[in-house]
Amino acid sequence: MMVPLLLCLGVTAVVAENVTRNNTLENGDGLKQEHILPSVLVIFLLLMIIVLLAVYFLRFRNQRKAVVTTVDKKIPNGILEEQEQQTVVLLPRTPTVSKKYLPLPVGNVEEEFRIRSADDGKLFREEFNALPSGFSQGTCEEANKEENKDKNRYPNILPYDHSRVFLTQTDGNPCSDYVNASYIDGYKEKNKFIAAQGPKQETVNDFWRMIWEQKCGTIVMLTNLKERKEDKCYQYWPEQGCWTYGNIRVAVEDFTVLVDYTIRKFCVQNQASDSSKTPRLVTQLHFTSWPDFGVPFSPIGMLKFLKKVRTVNPSFAGPIAVHCSAGVGRTGTFIVIDAMMDMMHAEQVVDVFGFVTRIRDQRSQLVQTDMQYAFIYQALLEYYLYGDTELDISSLEGHLQKLHNTEAPCDKIGLEEEFKKLTNVRIMKENMRTGNLPANMKKNRVLQIIPYDFNRVILSMKRGQEYTDYINASFIDGYRQKDYFIATQGPLEHTVDDFWRMVWEWKSHSIVMLTELQEREQDKCYQYWPAEGCVTYGDYAVEIKGDTLCDTFSLRDFVLTYTPDKQTRLVRHFHFHGWPEIGIPAEGKGMIDIIAAVQKQQQQSGNHPIIVHCSAGAGRTGTFIALSNILERVKAEGLLDVFQTVKSLRMQRPHMVQTVEQYDFCYKVVQDFVDIFSDYANFK
Repeated sequence: MMVPLLLCLGVTAVVAENVTRNNTLENGDGLKQEHILPSVLVIFLLLMIIVLLAVYFLRFRNQRKAVVTTVDKKIPNGILEEQEQQTVVLLPRTPTVSKKYLPLPVGNVEEEFRIRSADDGKLFREEFNALPSGFSQGTCEEANKEENKDKNRYPNILPYDHSRVFLTQTDGNPCSDYVNASYIDGYKEKNKFIAAQGPKQETVNDFWRMIWEQKCGTIVMLTNLKERKEDKCYQYWPEQGCWTYGNIRVAVEDFTVLVDYTIRKFCVQNQASDSSKTPRLVTQLHFTSWPDFGVPFSPIGMLKFLKKVRTVNPSFAGPIAVHCSAGVGRTGTFIVIDAMMDMMHAEQVVDVFGFVTRIRDQRSQLVQTDMQYAFIYQALLEYYLYGDTELDISSLEGHLQKLHNTEAPCDKIGLEEEFKKLTNVRIMKENMRTGNLPANMKKNRVLQIIPYDFNRVILSMKRGQEYTDYINASFIDGYRQKDYFIATQGPLEHTVDDFWRMVWEWKSHSIVMLTELQEREQDKCYQYWPAEGCVTYGDYAVEIKGDTLCDTFSLRDFVLTYTPDKQTRLVRHFHFHGWPEIGIPAEGKGMIDIIAAVQKQQQQSGNHPIIVHCSAGAGRTGTFIALSNILERVKAEGLLDVFQTVKSLRMQRPHMVQTVEQYDFCYKVVQDFVDIFSDYANFK
């Protein structure tokens, strides 16, 4: 800050000296310079004021940078937050006069969420900052003992003595009963949860001892092992086979990887000589879609995950063990959502403020940021508006009868009402900046269907050519894998080069085409492949090797060559026929067949993105992707959720599954699938 001041003084001195010298030269009679000195002083004072103002504004701007939240920044799977330090940042002290927030009737949640989200979530921040940080009388003497300090991942996140989980002492060591974990109440159930830190390498044995002694049947993990190159949790389970942690033997029985979470089943046995040898099943549910910063972009995955936790947790088991890294932020968020869902059912109100206040008496800092606090309300609003729309396959027929209630005055009113709810998914035009740039507008076939910036497919920029990284295409999540599909428009004549560049750069081996080149005498897609032989598109040569007509689709095999270095790749083209631009296919079997053929191709070629397109890349494209995900889940779990599947797609690309007919077709194809495989055991 001294440099501008010194420069200013130097400039002032030079100005004064020059003014004096000039006056002396101009007034040879040697007149006194008194009338010049006030001018010099005025200039000096003005410069001093400018410098001081500049220093003040610089300091103010830097302070604002430190406190501003970045709610408006988006990444593919969540909302960004300022980067945390390795030590957990503690909350500000509670104001002396704490404002009280009363329980909300469930009918008011939508309006209150809208009000509190305004002005960058200002009211959510105020409510969050009014929370007490923890139990003012709580002590952490055991956690602070010298023998236990190294067992804590973060020195400032410690369990209270009155609510900590006690282990049985071993080898007469009084400190061996310590683990960084606290009992936490549910909505009505005392000690429903254990909130724990992510185990460190030196505390893994204690963690498994706690799971055994507390009879935990379920472990909820809400962090990844590493985030932003920082260790967040030690891998406390074997990748395969079995491993012994102290006296506890843990064997992997089974694991299932899904798009938002992974389920691992362990056979756990205490091998101590004085213990029961009866093994127990412990299920770990590992939520993998919580981003490195902030909160998930949508609560849909978390609500699905929470329901799974409730389903798998045995009624006879002990507390559910929940952990993230510190065991307070994401852990507290999960526990509060669970409790408030129970409160919604029991009392038709939610009391987030009151419940967080209560459980912070059991472990300090639970729910760590205002973004996590707002996410709780977002999840509760999602649950209130849409409820549980998941179906067991056995109840599909009854659900369809309700949707297609022919006794009602208007046929399919139930279905139309269900589809109408999807219009609540707002199209985020502010997140379509790249596609709306003047240089990119001509690359879009339909101006209403433009990819969101947060999940658009990015091409490599051509040297010296701006805006060549854009193509109208979006990454879409599959049932088991993120970014499993690429939803795109049918190529235009001037975007064919970009289309093949996308196929090559994202290593795709499968293209699904759901439109004809012309429909109702209008061009719907440029023919981007050769009828015979080989054609070059920019740096890529496409040679057709085979063209077979199956029952409802054509199967074409291409050899794609990147001409600069002569590398080649096989690409299979699935062209579905019989899907009119307006309407749906006559029957669902053809769709089941093409989905099965594409899945088989994926297994053989590796799970790189499947490129799916119709004309605009939304209606038929969305329906195909929705059906792929729905049928995959039916086969794996015997469950389906058409509504939330389509809702999730619409959050990733506008207008996915465009009409009520297409929405109904999703149900129809599932019903056809069940009828074809009537012996359900054959495909589960």
